[in-house]
Amino acid sequence: MLARSLAAIEAEVSVRLGDQEADAHSVLALMALGARKGDRIQVRAGGPQAAEALRVVQELVEDNFGEPA
Repeated sequence: MLARSLAAIEAEVSVRLGDQEADAHSVLALMALGARKGDRIQVRAGGPQAAEALRVVQELVEDNFGEPA
């Protein structure tokens, strides 16, 4: 859901879990992180639409990625 939501946004977005980092536009890279519910991640964005990218990520998190609470 994250990669799909960021697809049209012109920004470099990465997700860090521990000492691993993944390109947020890559479903496979995100899956390789192995993040689970409750894990603390760090999201970074750069580029022309970095603020928009972070807004999208924040909305997904606040909506629990569309999953029931």
